[in-house]
Amino acid sequence: MSKLHLVFGGRVADPQGVDFIDPAHLDVVGVFPDFKSAETAWRSAAQRTVDDATMKYVVVHLHRLLQPDS
Repeated sequence: MSKLHLVFGGRVADPQGVDFIDPAHLDVVGVFPDFKSAETAWRSAAQRTVDDATMKYVVVHLHRLLQPDS
């Protein structure tokens, strides 16, 4: 199975958490086949909003959600 990764972001209530204020308006950057390409996309998206402390981008390891025992 591919080790899929999802990169998305949005406005958060607390910059140290992942409680997204408006999930309906998340910025979905994309799904990537490996962590390296997901990290590159995450860095690019996060850099665009570096001056806004309430914007946060994350990488989600979809393969871990799809097969939690692996």
